[in-house]
Amino acid sequence: MLYWTLVFLVLALVAGVFGFGGIASAAAGIAKILFVVFLVLFLAGLLFNAFGRRGP
Repeated sequence: MLYWTLVFLVLALVAGVFGFGGIASAAAGIAKILFVVFLVLFLAGLLFNAFGRRGP
């Protein structure tokens, strides 16, 4: 998921350089949403891993 966030970020930067403002803002918005989803899933994974372990 972080890979797709970086792909949309690069797409937004390239589109912004060439003057495609609408495409750049859309790609940046998608990158922001994917990054937030990635962070939530990453933190949830850390919490489940930390509290889900049981000793032998």
